[in-house]
Amino acid sequence: MGSGYDALGLALSLFLEVEGGRAEADAFDYQGDGEVVLERPGDSLLHRAWRRAWEALGEAAPPLRVEVRNPIPLARGLGSSAAAIVAGAALADLESGGRLGRDGVFQVAAELEGHPDNAGASAYGGFVVGFGPPWRALSLAFPEDLLAVVAVPPFEVPTERARAVLPPVVPREDAVFNLARAALWPAALLTGRYDLLQEAARDRLHQPARASLLPGAGEAMEAAYRQGALAAFVGGAGPAVAALSRRTQAATVAEALRDYAGDGEVMVMESAGGYTWKEI
Repeated sequence: MGSGYDALGLALSLFLEVEGGRAEADAFDYQGDGEVVLERPGDSLLHRAWRRAWEALGEAAPPLRVEVRNPIPLARGLGSSAAAIVAGAALADLESGGRLGRDGVFQVAAELEGHPDNAGASAYGGFVVGFGPPWRALSLAFPEDLLAVVAVPPFEVPTERARAVLPPVVPREDAVFNLARAALWPAALLTGRYDLLQEAARDRLHQPARASLLPGAGEAMEAAYRQGALAAFVGGAGPAVAALSRRTQAATVAEALRDYAGDGEVMVMESAGGYTWKEI
């Protein structure tokens, strides 16, 4: 979310659906966005999280069968990996009789992800502030009168590539710049100071360094602001560009982002709660 690199996250109403449980052998049936190619069924992120969760419980993981329906665009910066990891850990929690709990699911997911923002949003929902290790996350209610408008272009930016272009050392003034604005995010949201969200989203730590991987992203954010967006930022590692707007202006902001999306799509979403599950 701009200044909140690896620390702030927002759960959106775009849900990975997984059905599965113990089986005689690992199985992975995928339907949805993109193509997932695995050498073995057990190589999926869901299976990796399932095994790590059982490890956390001190037990050997039984084989897992899963059927996946995924509407979350892959490698676009919208947290598809974290959603899969949380789902695998949540399945283990369900099969173990709730011995991990939501906090335990989050711990497993954050450890596998290496940062708590996306894992926290998928586990707890709402607007999340994550930190650690040891991994912790605090979920705050997101204002109901705000929507997220997300432009998803047709090209991918793998997270590993996006992290590789980041400088290993940053100037102190840039670190202080981001610290102040990351702290401003929850303060502005909780007090209704939407006029400060644009400032809260400003960033010097990662978006400028990734500009070469995201052609047109800066222009897209400026276009969103001209049409009334309250905040605009690169979604995760990109290339998705997200904007927050009042409900009454969401359609106009979405239109401003269509050129950047190109042959991709523009989605308008509410904030959402954390994962839910039910026994079938």
